[in-house]
Amino acid sequence: MDSRVQEAVLKKQNGYNCAQAVACTYCDLVGMDEETMRNATAAFAVGMGAMEASCGAITGAGVILGLLNKDQRASFGDAKKLITKFKEQNGSVICKELKGIETGKVLRECNDCVADAAKFLEEILEDKIE
Repeated sequence: MDSRVQEAVLKKQNGYNCAQAVACTYCDLVGMDEETMRNATAAFAVGMGAMEASCGAITGAGVILGLLNKDQRASFGDAKKLITKFKEQNGSVICKELKGIETGKVLRECNDCVADAAKFLEEILEDKIE
C-alpha cells in the first residue's frame, strides 16, 4: 500500500475535521464514498465535540478498521494496537490532553495527530490488504 499520510494531513488542512481527514483518506478501501464517510464522521471532531473523549483522528481510523474487519473481536484488537502506538508516541489519546487545555502544554497538534493515526492505521492495514 502506498502511504496516504500526507493526503490525510492535506484534508485536515483543507477543512476536514481530524476524524474525517483520516476516515475519508481510506474510505475507498471499505467501499464507501467520501461524502458519506465525511457525514458519518462529522460528530467525531474535537474529542466527540467536547474535547473530553478520544482524538478524532483515532476515531476515524477506528471507523475504517471496523468497516474493513467486519468482525468485532478483530476490530477491538486492531483498535487496541492503534491506541497503544498513538499513546506511546504522544502521551495521551484524549483530545484536551493532546491540546494542553488544562495544562497549557500541547502534546501534539492536530495535523500531527492525523499523521500519526494515519501512519499507525497503515501499519495495521499492511497485514490485511495486499
